[in-house]
Amino acid sequence: MIEQILERGEIAVVVTLVSGPGSIGAKLLVHDNGTAGSLGDLDSWAVEKAPEFLTSREETRMFTVAETSLLFERLQPAPRLVVCGAGHVGASLARLAAFTGYHTTLLDDRAEFLKRERFPEEEIELLVADDWSSAVRKAVGNGRGVSVAVVTRGHNEDEQCMHIAVETNPDYLGLIGSKRRTSIVIERLRDAGVSEEQLGKIHAPIGLDIGAVSPEEVALAIMAEIVAHRRGGTGISLRHNRRRVTS
Repeated sequence: MIEQILERGEIAVVVTLVSGPGSIGAKLLVHDNGTAGSLGDLDSWAVEKAPEFLTSREETRMFTVAETSLLFERLQPAPRLVVCGAGHVGASLARLAAFTGYHTTLLDDRAEFLKRERFPEEEIELLVADDWSSAVRKAVGNGRGVSVAVVTRGHNEDEQCMHIAVETNPDYLGLIGSKRRTSIVIERLRDAGVSEEQLGKIHAPIGLDIGAVSPEEVALAIMAEIVAHRRGGTGISLRHNRRRVTS
């Protein structure tokens, strides 16, 4: 069952009874289509708690209820990234994502930009977009566990990718460009009927502010934001969280 859940791109929770009354080591799998296994009388409580745990984006968390300790563990496929646009930034982002452990799909409508000799990494899937909308829909699928970075060469390509990407409701969706350029695209999406809730999830301009200049630096800024979003990070310097040690 776990293998099937991962193949479908779903996210589930495994809850293990760690200590307290009951069968130590008992497990409950909570997924979209129901549950498997049992924790006894705590099944209902664990099912109700699972959404809170998933929202936290933590990999594991210990909960205590009725003198019983339960370990919640996130179960999800390996992270995926879809990069729309194989120019300098897109190419750099695809390589960095593959190095970071993301299965990456790189799209472009220019076949000459997607030569395998340019991207020897096995983790990078190359997809020629005969039609941007169809290619994005195919690459993103149901959006679960998927981050999407739209870094194409122009407004028209951006809009085609964004229209479909928004519909798939990916975990992360970012659009490259200046504030003016991204505002134009978002306004056109609004005019096309995209809801304010969906628009509010778009990261535009994409990436964290690290003063990036080169394509590689821009890719780093984008990847940092994607990781922060997935892991629940703040994106601020860790030194601001450092506590002063006093004697």
